[in-house]
Amino acid sequence: MAASLIRIASYNIRKARGLDQKRQPRRTLEVINRLNADIVVLQEADKRIRPRNPAIPRNLIETDTDFHLVEVSKNGVSLGWHGNAILIRDPAHVTQITCLDLPGLEPRGAIRMDLGIGGGLSIVAAHLGLRRRDRRAQLAALCDATADSRHAVIAGDFNEWSHRKGLEPLAGRFETHVPGRSYHTRRPLAALDRFALSQGLTVKNAGVEQGDLARRASDHLPVWSDIAIPSAATC
Repeated sequence: MAASLIRIASYNIRKARGLDQKRQPRRTLEVINRLNADIVVLQEADKRIRPRNPAIPRNLIETDTDFHLVEVSKNGVSLGWHGNAILIRDPAHVTQITCLDLPGLEPRGAIRMDLGIGGGLSIVAAHLGLRRRDRRAQLAALCDATADSRHAVIAGDFNEWSHRKGLEPLAGRFETHVPGRSYHTRRPLAALDRFALSQGLTVKNAGVEQGDLARRASDHLPVWSDIAIPSAATC
């Protein structure tokens, strides 16, 4: 992973269930491999019913990819925390992991992963709620949870259809970047999957994976951003 430029991808994998209603974890992993990302944050990575078994078997991540699963499971079974999971190519950069509870009507959470690259970077993997009032409260909570971060990226399914409303808590510290329309894969109309970058970070390139396989593997298309991180000397 380069210290100055990393590719972060976000993908709501819909519990590895494609539009054909078949659960095919290897298909999901093939889509992930095609993103050429350094870090991939996943939403709906675990099944909903307790004990929240993983949608993708852990051994397949080991055999079918060169990613490492960031371990956040509280029960030793799930891949993630509230369905959020993180895959990273080089775990040596990880300095700290924090599981966050988020406010709202539905049980929601997020994962903060701190990396010792550049001048330091916190990546937050999140899947925000269905109600706008909850999303605003959740974004405010994530701003508070990253207040001590030199640089931070919030990545995930923001569940927000508007480009103007619902993102007010980010104003002044974060800038939201939308790689493109990612939902629904049959006819992408909404840019639900986004990145929010704190001041000092720069998006060099971004996009939506729109290959045939991605259009079958989930109801969301994966998005990615190439993000430049200032070196410690320039921070």
